[in-house]
Amino acid sequence: MTGAQAFADHVAGGLTTLCRCWAVTRGDGVTLGFTDHDGALAFEGIDFRPGGGLSASALQSGVGLAVDNGEALGVLGDDRVTDMDIEAGLYDGAEVRGWIVNWAAPDVRRVLFRGSIGEITRSGQAFRAELRGLTEALGRPLGRVYQKPCSAVLGDATCRFDLGLPGYAFEGTVAAIEAARVVRWPDGGGFEDGWFTGGVLRVLDGAAAGETALVASDERIGGDRVVGLRTVLRGTLTPGDRVRVEAGCDKRLETCRLKFANLQNFQGFPDIPGEDWMMAVPRSSRANGGGSRR
Repeated sequence: MTGAQAFADHVAGGLTTLCRCWAVTRGDGVTLGFTDHDGALAFEGIDFRPGGGLSASALQSGVGLAVDNGEALGVLGDDRVTDMDIEAGLYDGAEVRGWIVNWAAPDVRRVLFRGSIGEITRSGQAFRAELRGLTEALGRPLGRVYQKPCSAVLGDATCRFDLGLPGYAFEGTVAAIEAARVVRWPDGGGFEDGWFTGGVLRVLDGAAAGETALVASDERIGGDRVVGLRTVLRGTLTPGDRVRVEAGCDKRLETCRLKFANLQNFQGFPDIPGEDWMMAVPRSSRANGGGSRR
């Protein structure tokens, strides 16, 4: 008898022994199992523990390509779900699988949900996580964007620029943190002011290791490099931690040519007419027939 048939027969029998089980695979590869049953269960190599770590509210299932969604509620009392891990972003986009299971015979079960965690909100010692179904990805815009600035991300597969080249990244040891968004360390490398503006700061070790933040400002003050971040890191950055900061790109054609010598991979369309040209009206003072502007 197949698992699906055994599950259907169990439900049709009238007297059921059902519970829900959830497995969350975080961004670092760790998989955690939760159940609303009062005892532990195990299947598919995952241990499902009872308690307040995670429970799910009713799921809304759509028809066709409609998005399935729901919520997961949890309490920061489970020793496996910590405030530090949530703040560090380990649960952002984590894979979620849900089953309805015959707890008396865990092999008799049915998949209830498959998707990922979306937005997570905090309230005291509790958290609320948005559950997004697999069809969520189908709603993301795809295709080429025609615009004057470059649409690539510096160093990605379309940009093809190698940020490992000398002169485009710098590693240093944090000397001081100001207001959690300004990082200071001894200057090195001879980079001009603003070289890293628009770039990325990567934390290499410490409590915030693996985190990144966009650089909002970059300047030399005295003998220090002072970098302002657009957002506060989720983990705690402390003096002595090592960081890597990469050059910024403002997406302009001139920057691609002069700063990175990467004009052949520029992904923008600098000659697209602006709105003023598209809305031009006839004039008696000169020819305005829509021909070449050159």
